[in-house]
Amino acid sequence: QVRLVESGGGLVQAGRSLRLSCAASGIFWMINQMGWYRQAPGKQRELVATITSGSITNYADSVKGRFTISRDNAKYTVYLQMNSLKPEDTAVYYCNADLITGREFWGQGTQVTVSS
Repeated sequence: QVRLVESGGGLVQAGRSLRLSCAASGIFWMINQMGWYRQAPGKQRELVATITSGSITNYADSVKGRFTISRDNAKYTVYLQMNSLKPEDTAVYYCNADLITGREFWGQGTQVTVSS
């Protein structure tokens, strides 16, 4: 079992930065890949970025060059540094963990609102 707790969301003006954190507890060593997804009102949840246990990263085209995903294995935490935020980045951001067993877990989500 893995529990994920996100933090760091909030209201920010366009062009500014935010850093999201996702703290994992439980069987952290079984986590193969972690990622951030987001869901805007009326839209489907979409991939933002992922990072593997070997720190291989993947980004959605819409955030490449602006967002950076990283992980601190000693702290069992994954971060999403979001720079040059745009109003279209407004969404609830969810942390995800994929285990080596194939199971996946989700956090409760954190709201990010970018004003123009």
